Amino acid sequence: MSETPVVPVGQHAPHRPAHRDPNVLRWLGAYASSMVGDNVYYLALSWAAVQAGSPAQAGIVMSVSALPRAVLMLAGGVIADRWGPRRVVIGSDAVRCAAVLAVTALLFLTSPGLWPLALLALVFGTVDAVFMPAVGALPARITGTDQLARVHGMRGLAIRFASIVGAPLGGLGVALGGAATAFALAGLLIAISVPLLMSVRVRDLPAAEAAAPRGTPRSDLAAGLRYIRGHRVLAPLMLAIALGDFGFVGPLNVGLTLLADQRGWGASGMGAVLAGFGAGAGAISLLLTVRGRLPRAGLVAGYAILTGSVAIGALAFVHGLAAAVGVALLVGLLAGLSGAMCGALLQTQTDPAYLGRVTAVSGLVSLGLAPLSMPVAAAAIEAWGLGPVYVVSAAVCGLGGVVALAVPALRRAELPR
Repeated sequence: MSETPVVPVGQHAPHRPAHRDPNVLRWLGAYASSMVGDNVYYLALSWAAVQAGSPAQAGIVMSVSALPRAVLMLAGGVIADRWGPRRVVIGSDAVRCAAVLAVTALLFLTSPGLWPLALLALVFGTVDAVFMPAVGALPARITGTDQLARVHGMRGLAIRFASIVGAPLGGLGVALGGAATAFALAGLLIAISVPLLMSVRVRDLPAAEAAAPRGTPRSDLAAGLRYIRGHRVLAPLMLAIALGDFGFVGPLNVGLTLLADQRGWGASGMGAVLAGFGAGAGAISLLLTVRGRLPRAGLVAGYAILTGSVAIGALAFVHGLAAAVGVALLVGLLAGLSGAMCGALLQTQTDPAYLGRVTAVSGLVSLGLAPLSMPVAAAAIEAWGLGPVYVVSAAVCGLGGVVALAVPALRRAELPR
């Protein structure tokens, strides 16, 4: 199903770099505004939940969104491909904005307790299940394949910007008027994205893909999974992403908290290590934005995953804070490089008609399944200590690099010029 406004293939504006294309910049502004709003929302939700209930109840409220996001993510990919990513993203942001503003009104008028916060978290998780695949599928419909790597870098910069700006904005909102003011700010930021997205021009799918008969949602999902399984690059790429994420999430989340506690770095020291990681990942996003592409993307991704896994393992054996920040900076650079290359290859290797479903599978691995490694990592650290668990996690992550280097089609994969 096509969307409006559309620019049919072959009739779009003359080629220009993505960072100078007003159409792409409108999309980027909408995405950045929505992501900053998300960060403000999560801070407001956590603050409101702690104020309304016990720490355990607040933890439950904060985790409510995870289940529908994981369970419905694959269905969200089908919806994005059926209805078009632009339409789905606009609808998702509109629903999220309305839900946040409804809770804002409740908080201004009364003290409703935890139930509206839990309901809001449930709505966000459900909407995220369709929002995330659609966000991944949209770039291929607004620019040429030769610009998708640059767009991926621009998206990475927007994510880093949102993580840096969102929390302070949320804190300012809470300081000025409590959780209700912070929620109102989040709703406003998400609302800004809607008219920007409505002004973004998208391209029609190629005629053969647009005219392809549609089956049931279930058959569409099965077709998407078959497409990934039979693809010479995407199948091993998904495995490399899964192994990399499973080995990465535990050490850089629960593992880092325990490491900072054992080393006596404190919360500020842990923040410095995370800042080092963020700076490294942000630098790679900037590099990709400026250069537009890197040659031998598959080979670079494989070696970056492999080398990054060594850096992850080394983090457990560093005692000084300054050295740990340096290692985290290296991890960020290598993880950012491998993530950028894997993301760009996923975008450029996938037919646009399947991008929603392919993004959904990738998102399910990264956001739905990989976090399950955190309680396993915590239990393993309690049983065997930090060093062995970091080494095993690094080995799992390194297997992703081995897969990328061992499969010829992925190792030789290139980004379009």
